[in-house]
Amino acid sequence: MSSDDIIIDRLAARLLNAPPPLPAPDALVPDWMPETPFNRPPTPAAVLIALVRRPEGHTVLYTERSPDLRAHSGQVAFPGGKVDADDADVAAAALREAFEEVGMERTDATVIGYMPTYFTGTNYLITPVVATVEPSGPFVPNPGEVHSVFEVPLRRILAHETYGQFRIKRNGEEHRTWQIDHDGHRIWGITANLTRRFRDLAMSEAVS
Repeated sequence: MSSDDIIIDRLAARLLNAPPPLPAPDALVPDWMPETPFNRPPTPAAVLIALVRRPEGHTVLYTERSPDLRAHSGQVAFPGGKVDADDADVAAAALREAFEEVGMERTDATVIGYMPTYFTGTNYLITPVVATVEPSGPFVPNPGEVHSVFEVPLRRILAHETYGQFRIKRNGEEHRTWQIDHDGHRIWGITANLTRRFRDLAMSEAVS
């Protein structure tokens, strides 16, 4: 068994074995507070943290969103999106989105668990779905949604020194997120924060 497999087995034991129940609206605290309070319930969403088996070791899959999208254009994200009424659960939503965005076959992925929900300042309630992936073919970006696809070695994701700080101003106030720079890509915001939570869980450290 490789060192990556040992880490993934340890991680699987720490993940939730079922999708977490959605918190009560009055218990939710967003990652940043919008200027105008929300006037509707949060939108359930799911992302796929795909641990892709490669000959040189496992990697984590990311997408660079199309510059033509209205929301978060050009930013780095995990495959994912809103949970549709036809989705059986958040895992089904995450796998559907991965297929639509990069052509990942559902049968290539094995869900190993779930992370706690993450509430965003844009009123999305995200459930991260963690899966191991044995790709049967290349990942091909859907040009309507995804500009490019790239992978970061799992060992780099787990290294403490990988993480820096990203600063952004909203409504005159400075906010900070985690930041990862890899091969010309800058990962920040929700995706970097979820990556850091994944890393802390895998390494059994306090969630940041």
